[in-house]
Amino acid sequence: MTRTAADPSAGRGVPRQRPARPGAGRSPLTAALLVLTALLAGSVTAGLAIGSVQVPPGQVWGILTHALGADWADPGWSRAWETIVLDVRAPRVLLGAVTGAGLAVVGTALQALVRNPLAEPYLLGVSSGASLGAVAVIVFGVTWLGPLSLSAAAFAGALGALLLVYATARTGGRITSARLILSGVAVASVLTAVMNLLLLTTDRGNEARAVLAWTLGGLGGVGWSALWLPGSALLLGIAVLVAQARNLNLLLAGEEAATTMGLDVARFRARLFVLLSLITGTLVAAAGPIGFVGLMTPHIVRLFVGGDHRRVLPTAALGGAVFLVWADIAARTVAAPVEIPVGVLTALCGGPFFLWLMRRDTRRGTDRGVA
Repeated sequence: MTRTAADPSAGRGVPRQRPARPGAGRSPLTAALLVLTALLAGSVTAGLAIGSVQVPPGQVWGILTHALGADWADPGWSRAWETIVLDVRAPRVLLGAVTGAGLAVVGTALQALVRNPLAEPYLLGVSSGASLGAVAVIVFGVTWLGPLSLSAAAFAGALGALLLVYATARTGGRITSARLILSGVAVASVLTAVMNLLLLTTDRGNEARAVLAWTLGGLGGVGWSALWLPGSALLLGIAVLVAQARNLNLLLAGEEAATTMGLDVARFRARLFVLLSLITGTLVAAAGPIGFVGLMTPHIVRLFVGGDHRRVLPTAALGGAVFLVWADIAARTVAAPVEIPVGVLTALCGGPFFLWLMRRDTRRGTDRGVA
């Protein structure tokens, strides 16, 4: 069979989408959302119950409902359990759910924007910028903003990396996805080198372990005050991306087809790249760089709900939340009393998945070339 020039998605690794019939896929979507919502509720319960001190699930819900104002005549739990559930585990579990959901929706959008199934949220060097900002705070002992100093520096580093990537990728008033990716890789390499230089030249010997723990990603030690910023970023990201789901679907057919349908591809990409980078920077500032969540989750949910972003985005958010909550549970319990950085566990899951995805994409490209 001879491939015609009208097939703009040839060899790009992203399957073309057929026009959806009215109501098509609605039942699978509803079922997927219900199942994932139930899984998320169960995952949050497990995250609050499991740990060095085991709290029965029934008592977990009793503590939660009592904290929300339910009138319990005789609470059957101790004050210690209430403190563990509400002040220690609840912020951590919620941050895991928010971070997992945010990384999943960012990864979903990026895979459509660059039309590459291997794209993930740290593609544009934002993670390296956030890491450099956090390392600078740890090494120099900056405490201007108190407990928020590290998160603020990580966010500022992510924003600075984004501006640098855009400055280097912009030529002739346009930004192509290829130049943006190459600029992101180059900027990430430079920022990582600067971060390593800071560690090597510091006179303080205890920073290396703290920096290593942060750069591997983790959800421990967070409080309720750390949740409002990533939570706001997640809500903003989901609202904007769901509103732009049709345009993301158009990009799957190729730039020429999307332009024919009235989409200004360059402007649309530039705006979403900025939004996605800021969301990623906010999440990294709160939880550190946790990789592969935004790579795996979109592909897994597409197996069940198809490729329409109106279905993929909400299911990916729930799936990412469930995955990261359970990854954090494993991080706390597998090697207890030692806690494994959650980024290590996501990498152990995501690395083999990435290799499988590359192999599958290469096989598809070979098959298309033979056809």
